[in-house]
Amino acid sequence: MKKSLVISILFLVFAGASFGQAVEDSSRRTLGYISTSGTVEDSSRRTLGYFTSGGAVEDSSRRTLGYIRDNGTVEDSSRRTLGYITKSGAVEDSSRRTLGYVTSGGAVEDSSRRTKGYARGIKQEWAAGFFFFFFKPSE
Repeated sequence: MKKSLVISILFLVFAGASFGQAVEDSSRRTLGYISTSGTVEDSSRRTLGYFTSGGAVEDSSRRTLGYIRDNGTVEDSSRRTLGYITKSGAVEDSSRRTLGYVTSGGAVEDSSRRTKGYARGIKQEWAAGFFFFFFKPSE
């Protein structure tokens, strides 16, 4: 009895993790999902791309769009710097102008600190990549 209960709970936990966390706009409408493995989906669950463990960002056909380096540098596929993601969550363009912020609580804000959306439970660099660089939702 206990064993089947534990197995059922584990199944539910893993099933929930595979669906990913919702990415929402400022009105809390779902824009898409990012799974813990880095798969990026739109609100209809179509795959848009991938954030890989090695820092690459790929489209749905697995072509490299760019990179998010461990030091926060964001590059395109030709390794040109697009911007930076600081440890404090500031998102900057290549000229170091602030584009916005991703807070530790998962709120995504523009440069004026107005809420653009939410990405709770998603890595800050993936949320920044989604909103500001690679999978920009329409405004």
